Amino acid sequence: MTGTALPQSKSLRSVLFMCGMNAIRSPMAEALAKATLPKGTYVASAGVRHGERDPFVDVVLAEIGLTIDRHQPRTLDELEDDYFDIIVTLAPEAHHVALELTRSMAVDVVYWPTPDPTVATGTREQIVAAYRSVRDHLSMLITSRLAAEHARRKEA
Repeated sequence: MTGTALPQSKSLRSVLFMCGMNAIRSPMAEALAKATLPKGTYVASAGVRHGERDPFVDVVLAEIGLTIDRHQPRTLDELEDDYFDIIVTLAPEAHHVALELTRSMAVDVVYWPTPDPTVATGTREQIVAAYRSVRDHLSMLITSRLAAEHARRKEA
């Protein structure tokens, strides 16, 4: 599946978030999903390439009481598990890689275009505002699409 809608078939037991370097968008989505989705849902994140941890992620997650603990950016090859019910890609590069990797697998791939906050310039507050915007965007998508879909499937 390549659109923004979620698959209709099975329950969501495991979710992978992917972006370019697993430094901003995907670890942020992982933390938000772990806080939002029901306990027992396996949530992970990975990048296409190696990246460096971004301290602004810690700042904007701390504002809402979340943390990524000692998360270190990792690539797909470094994941402990390689089976997911759904892969949510947050950047074009990650989406193309996910589609290529899952061509012969029974996994749904969904693309949620998400801006890269590292392109923000200006004062520290303006840069943090760009990260907050990404956090809030991801939170809204996770709540409206993943959590709502999980609840709908549970009732069905």
